[in-house]
Amino acid sequence: MRIGALLLAAGFSSRFGGVKLLAALDSGTRVFDQTFERLQAAVPETVVLTRPELSSELDATARRVEVFSEAERGMGATLAFGMQFTGGWDACMICLSDMPFIASDTYRTLAEQATSDSILLPECDGETGNPVVFGSAFFSELGKLSGDAGGKVLIRQHPDKVIKLKLQDRAILMDIDTPQDLAQLQASQT
Repeated sequence: MRIGALLLAAGFSSRFGGVKLLAALDSGTRVFDQTFERLQAAVPETVVLTRPELSSELDATARRVEVFSEAERGMGATLAFGMQFTGGWDACMICLSDMPFIASDTYRTLAEQATSDSILLPECDGETGNPVVFGSAFFSELGKLSGDAGGKVLIRQHPDKVIKLKLQDRAILMDIDTPQDLAQLQASQT
């Protein structure tokens, strides 16, 4: 099985009051960088999807960064754009770049459980979170998404293909939308 990841980094941080992906963590790194490093340790074939204004901030020699000039069209449109970079993959992990506390082992476990004809949802304490892993059977549908719905549409359309994987990593439920979220999440990590 060849697993790749699309790391979504094209949002506008409207509730954060600045670019949240560039916010500093107590660890000394930025939100985006820590998310990328933890994901990359488990899924080496990672493609970062971002918007033009952020590309120079997120680009690095070890990263594949693809720029979507129409990111304002929403997460679904960004994801559809990203599907053109999944050639040869049997499954695609869709990751959010504002979730810096997910453990590399969590990404690794999801990658190990992926299949080409299922949708793998991580679950912790009865709640589903991110990232979601879509088998290649769903790539065509993902490539037609638009707006801000993202992959949730497919999860609703294919309930018989959804596998929930119970994990102990509460970070799968924790994204950063506001500076308060960031402060609370960092405090919970100590």
